[in-house]
Amino acid sequence: MLPVWFVLLTLLQVLPLRWIDPPTSAFMLARQLEGIGDEGFRLRQQWRDWEEISPQLPIALVAAEDQKFPEHRGFDLEAIDRALEHNARGGRLRGGSTISQQVAKNLYLWKGGGYFRKALEAWYTLLIELTWPKRRILEVYANIAEFGDGIYGAEAAAQAFFGKPARALTAAESARLAAVLPNPRRYDAARPGPYVQRRARWIQAQVRQLGGPAYLEGESSAGG
Repeated sequence: MLPVWFVLLTLLQVLPLRWIDPPTSAFMLARQLEGIGDEGFRLRQQWRDWEEISPQLPIALVAAEDQKFPEHRGFDLEAIDRALEHNARGGRLRGGSTISQQVAKNLYLWKGGGYFRKALEAWYTLLIELTWPKRRILEVYANIAEFGDGIYGAEAAAQAFFGKPARALTAAESARLAAVLPNPRRYDAARPGPYVQRRARWIQAQVRQLGGPAYLEGESSAGG
């Protein structure tokens, strides 16, 4: 009976968020706890629906993080293989997580490694891919991703770094936001250093190669 209850409980955690906007995430709650007693810390996040976010941001996120997002069902096995080969050679560790995996981790789990957490991440990823359309997955990711210390989601990031709403983000600004995602507490989209500048240029080139926001049309609302 325990496996049945586990399936039902996790399904009840995932399925309603196909329609209901999550008020927070596990990662945001953890950062709020970390910030207790930290003078001046304020967590910022404002939900924005898909239509209220510039189309330049979702395609920048896909170009930067998960170019096969419209095609896969939660896992990019080729990217995982490449990451394993790269990490085996040493140097900076590289992940192979898809956007769907990152949504699962950010919403429901905790930072860190371990086989148990990775197994939970894989399970939540499968549930998300089975029950949400692709566009919903991207919409949630754009609203819960951390773009700076305590700055979560497209709207808070657009206001904090560029003084404008998420719907007004340009292609260049969207690329800079996507460029900081590997380490948003170290990199700054408003004052990009050499790494963020190089990565933002690469992201913009990848967006053009993919065909721009049109790459997500049709496929972005498929699935579920």
